[in-house]
Amino acid sequence: MAKVNDIYVIGKNEELISALGEHINESFQVHFITATDLKKYNAQIVILLNSNNSAVDDAQVVLSDSPNASIICLNDEEDFELLRGLIRLGISDYYVFPGEELIFQEHLEILAREVKQRIEKADETESFKRGGGKIFAFYSGSGGTGKSLLSTTFAQTLKLESTAKVLFIDLNLQFGGAETFLGIDSNRSIIDLLPVIDELNEPHLRNIAEKEEHSDLNVLVSPRDAEMAEKINDEFIIKLLRASKRSYDFIIVDLPNWIDERVFTVLEEAYRIYYVMDIDTVAIRVLKGVENLFHRLGIITDDRLELVMNFKGKDKELTKKDMDRFVSYTIAAEIRKDIKNVQSYINQGETLRKEAQEKKLTPVAKDIHKWVNSMLK
Repeated sequence: MAKVNDIYVIGKNEELISALGEHINESFQVHFITATDLKKYNAQIVILLNSNNSAVDDAQVVLSDSPNASIICLNDEEDFELLRGLIRLGISDYYVFPGEELIFQEHLEILAREVKQRIEKADETESFKRGGGKIFAFYSGSGGTGKSLLSTTFAQTLKLESTAKVLFIDLNLQFGGAETFLGIDSNRSIIDLLPVIDELNEPHLRNIAEKEEHSDLNVLVSPRDAEMAEKINDEFIIKLLRASKRSYDFIIVDLPNWIDERVFTVLEEAYRIYYVMDIDTVAIRVLKGVENLFHRLGIITDDRLELVMNFKGKDKELTKKDMDRFVSYTIAAEIRKDIKNVQSYINQGETLRKEAQEKKLTPVAKDIHKWVNSMLK
């Protein structure tokens, strides 16, 4: 029977660390982390190693950052005060080493299978048309790929063609871009969430987000200010994404073409990474460089990263068949080159989409419509 393999361990008790290594099944992948780093991971099972009564404080952090995680506490002596504190928090899985190693091993195996079943059941019952807080990150290692236009039109189309609640986040913090493609002129931006980031909820998000007039898409606009952008760190991004996942079905994030802690955080949290690229050998070289960087940073791309081929046309150096030979990733969509029509819309401050089931669409809008519909089926 399938089970969860990743176990996250918090605590600095060297004796318990040694004992845990001896009594945990080799099929588990054990990750030793700090309580503050837990928010970077999608932890399902967390083991707390008590040291100087640290377990209760660590448990409170886990319950705050990963409320769905199953928690086990290990201690090196009987401590009823500690156990009482854990029970108050709703944690009853408490084992003392030495003495209860076998009971712990059996319980961990059972728990790993139960958690896996719970995840699979949730995946089966959750309709893809209602995203359940899925994050779609648009990224490219090159500028000028049309990423921002595609991401905004993708979000707008997703909102128009479904009943889902959709949020678009522009994380091009220095220069923006989304507001141009969505015809939005706003004095509010993502920066305005800073005072409430620790208690962020749906009303806060809706108060700051702008509504795109044709689709009612919620948009968190970039501050378009390098100095203001420095105030946003990776912890802000994590809290923003977690709150957004609780409030929206789909969260579309347009990322800049570099990697820093904020971009890394989004890529780690993303359900799907759409890598936008041109169709030529230079773009393939850049993709290989990005792939190597992702590998070094530990960003998992298997089954998460898909390619979006932009500027498709007869004048292109390569075809889709060529791309299939050179890259191993799934090609999610091919978007035709249509600079004349697109430029006209942008110059007039109009969006590529205005209503559901439009009959007259530009080639770019048609291709994105086809892509979104195939995803929603």
